[in-house]
Amino acid sequence: MNVKMHSIKFDADSKLLDVVQKKMNKLDRFFDRIVDGEVFMRLNNEGIKNKTVDIKLNIPGDQLFATASAASFEAASDEAAQALTKQLKRFKEKAMSH
Repeated sequence: MNVKMHSIKFDADSKLLDVVQKKMNKLDRFFDRIVDGEVFMRLNNEGIKNKTVDIKLNIPGDQLFATASAASFEAASDEAAQALTKQLKRFKEKAMSH
């Protein structure tokens, strides 16, 4: 899957980008027709959960979006990927029933 990654208000290191890319690649297991995706990682100034990850997936005929905040980008990307997994499963079931 082609994934564009954007880090806002910080420079992401290659280790973080690799971790996020692996999580995105796992989404292909649930729906094999994902066109592409975009990941936005940004630092917030308030609270313990100051790292936010937004993931946008383009699939044929629709667009899925999930956002999560956590103490680390790895945890936030994991939460967002889990939310997208649920959305992909629902979308696939809905598409199969028609």
